[in-house]
Amino acid sequence: MKVIVAEKCGFCQGVNNAISTAETILTSRPGPIYSLGSIIHNKDVVRRLEEAGLIMAYNVEQIQTGTVIIRSHGAVPEQIARLKEKGLKIVDATCVLVKRVQRIAKELEKAGYRVVIIGDENHPEIQAVMGCARDVVVVADEADLHKLPKNSKLGIICQTTQSPEHVSSMLGAIAKAGFQELKVINTLCKEAIKRQQSAVKLCKQVDIMFVLGDLESANTRRLAELCKKYNKQTFHLQNWNELDKNTLSDKNIAGVTAGASTPEWIIAEFVENLAAFDASAA
Repeated sequence: MKVIVAEKCGFCQGVNNAISTAETILTSRPGPIYSLGSIIHNKDVVRRLEEAGLIMAYNVEQIQTGTVIIRSHGAVPEQIARLKEKGLKIVDATCVLVKRVQRIAKELEKAGYRVVIIGDENHPEIQAVMGCARDVVVVADEADLHKLPKNSKLGIICQTTQSPEHVSSMLGAIAKAGFQELKVINTLCKEAIKRQQSAVKLCKQVDIMFVLGDLESANTRRLAELCKKYNKQTFHLQNWNELDKNTLSDKNIAGVTAGASTPEWIIAEFVENLAAFDASAA
């Protein structure tokens, strides 16, 4: 089978930094070494780091001694303050773009705006940003617009991995909902946008499209959603083991892309196996 890999896919700089930071700390410091939440949204990578000694903790109270790595999605300021109170060593691996969103949220609130975030309220990136300002409103889609205060000064930012199309659609809907003043700051990740554009371009050229990455990864889900709009034969998979070989029947050209938290070895293994696949012998 012919396989084409998207021009832009796989690890981004923020994820690379988080993983390399964890690997360095694991080999250079005595334990225990914790990550406050999954350091990135990829079970295969997390499993490898756990095998190397990294301990996943999902609340501050689980950690009593040692070093704590703040994951790429960041942490709520109150959590970091509590870690400091406990005398724990803190290593911050928060993506610089996520830190920027946190800083902007604080600045908007200080300037008198009600902070509005376009994104998923349950995502750890958004949870961390929500901890940086009071009374933050999170809107995932137009069904959430009833949460917006009427005739207010709204300061709008967005989850870094949202698509430009969704954000622009939401901005139009928010503008129609009524406001006193609207200030919008673009907090989208340029690397995420490049991956989205590359994936959409490729999915239009192939018989079947595969998006590789953890099902909990927001940026990977977004890639899959975008590709499905243009190619119904799009499948979001964690790795090669999840592939249903029946989907390859009568397919000649396959496209492959991957989320920003998907390692190169997952992509390479998938592409190698897919290229070698013989539907007639299956």
